[in-house]
This record gives sequence, structure tokens and C-alpha cells, in this order.
Amino acid sequence: MVAAGGQDTLAQEFVRFSVEAGVLRFGEFKTKAGRLSPYFFNAGLFDDGAKLGRLAQFYARRILASGIEFDMLFGPAYKGIPLAAAVAIELARAGRNVPYAYNRKEAKDHGEGGQLVGAPLRGRVLIVDDVMSAGTAARESIALIRAAGASPHAMAIALDRQEKATEDGRDVDHSAVQYVQRQLGLQVCAIARLADLLQYLQLHAGGDLGEHHARVQAYRDRYGVD
Repeated sequence: MVAAGGQDTLAQEFVRFSVEAGVLRFGEFKTKAGRLSPYFFNAGLFDDGAKLGRLAQFYARRILASGIEFDMLFGPAYKGIPLAAAVAIELARAGRNVPYAYNRKEAKDHGEGGQLVGAPLRGRVLIVDDVMSAGTAARESIALIRAAGASPHAMAIALDRQEKATEDGRDVDHSAVQYVQRQLGLQVCAIARLADLLQYLQLHAGGDLGEHHARVQAYRDRYGVD
């Protein structure tokens, strides 16, 4: 999926799709860390069947290309729930049929009860989510998976912002993705990274998007990690 010159063609397709779908927007947006970001990725705007189906295709292609081994999918509430379901469907279409499960925010005390829904958590679990800001959702998912007797093995996300995480209100020298990889021991695959977004903006410098490249690059220069 990497073309001559180091361009990740899958990532470039995904960035273009996200921009055209209005999911990836440019302007001034306040992040959870209190930073003013020149771009915003809102996976909740993959809000119809066609867009969700296309998104799942990108996840499935990246997951299969990554070589990550896994036995099932897990979608953390709330955004991870439709993502895991859609990705499971797309993986099955690609010949890789695996079970999936998700959690409720609060345990149900009637019917089947409990906090987990779907297939029993077993084996190596691949967590499917949209983005990571601080690794909090990852830690919660890991605890649930381990409590069920399964192994939290890897994560698949849509966009790696490649920026410094914050701890106690202070910037640290690693990103949320790096924290999950180094401290929590999970493999992480992302459909695209901030570097891919910058490359896309550079390639379209002559169009309407050209004006945003300098602002996104300045943001990366200030808050970015390798």
C-alpha cells in the first residue's frame, strides 16, 4: 500500500474520503488537552450506511495488511460499537470471519444482564476505536478484556494524530498511541496519521485545501511526536 516516493496510498485514499465526507474539517477547534487545533476529525459524522460501509473497508484493509494476529474484535462504547460491527462484516466479506463484542457504559441488571454484549471474550482481542487522545478508553477496554479472561492484543484506529499526550495538564514527550504501545504493550495500526494528512494537503496545495497546510504543519511542529 506504499507507492514509490513513500506515499501510503491507502492513507491518502482515506484522508480524501474523510475530507469529502465532511468528517475531517479545518478551522480552529479546541482539543481535550486545551489546544487550538487547525483540524478536527469527528468519526461520528460517518453517519449513514454508505459512509460507514466505506469506513469499514478502510479498517479491514489496514488490519489485514498489518499482519496483526487476532481472534476477535471488541468495540468500546460508544463509537467503537458500530465500528466493530461494521468492521466484522467487512472482514467476513474479505474471507476473515471473526466474532465481535462490545460493552455497555453501565451494567444491565435485567434480561441477559452484565456489561458485555456479543460473543464471549476469548483469545487475542483487537480493539477497534476511532482516535486516541489520552489512552483512557484503551485502559478501560484492556481491564474489561482481561477481567473476562481474554488477552488485549492490539488496537485499530482511524487516525493517529501523532501529537504529545498530556498528563496532569502537562505535555509529555510521547503520544497516546506510543503510550499504548510502550506502556500497555498493545500493537496499534492506524488507517492514516497526521503525516499522511500533511502529505495530502501538500499534494493539493493548489486547491482550496492549500491554505491549511501551513497551519497544520505549524501545529505539528509545536505538538508533534515522531
